[in-house]
Formats: sequence, structure tokens, C-alpha cells
Amino acid sequence: MYLEIISPEKTLFKGDVESILFPGTYGDFQVLNNHAPIVSTLTKGKVKIQGKISIEEEVKDKFEFTDRETILDIESGTVEMNNNQVTLLVD
Repeated sequence: MYLEIISPEKTLFKGDVESILFPGTYGDFQVLNNHAPIVSTLTKGKVKIQGKISIEEEVKDKFEFTDRETILDIESGTVEMNNNQVTLLVD
């Protein structure tokens, strides 16, 4: 699935990923390929991205990296998924 992460300052990431775990307002949830269309608000927490992704040098300081996932701390946000395209708007 294709993920685009957009902050007020700039686009932080664009590319293909395997799965994403979100801190939803009513609890954490995960999306995978072919997930049903969804729009949700997000709360303060960690967005966990799985898949081999490449983050541009100028925004790497906003992410944490482990051997299994890439993590982005957010204050709040909104996510939309439709047709294997995920748009994540974050603060």
C-alpha cells in the first residue's frame, strides 16, 4: 500500500509500506493492503510503520528506527485509507 505522511511544515514520507499501526482516538488499529476504506482521527502516540522504507535525511530526526519498524511520534492527526492509498496528516 502507498503511504503519504504530511505535517504542517512539509511532506515527511511518500512510498510503499507493508502495514501501519495507528494510535486511534478510540484505541490503536492497524491497516494492511486491501483494508476497507476508513477515515479516523488520531491521538498522541506512536505511528508504527512496517516495511523497508527510505526516509529523507532532512526529516530523519522525526523518526525512530528499529530492526522491524519505523516509528513516528505524533501529537494528533487524521488518517484516510482508500484503494490501498493511505494519507496521514499529523501534528
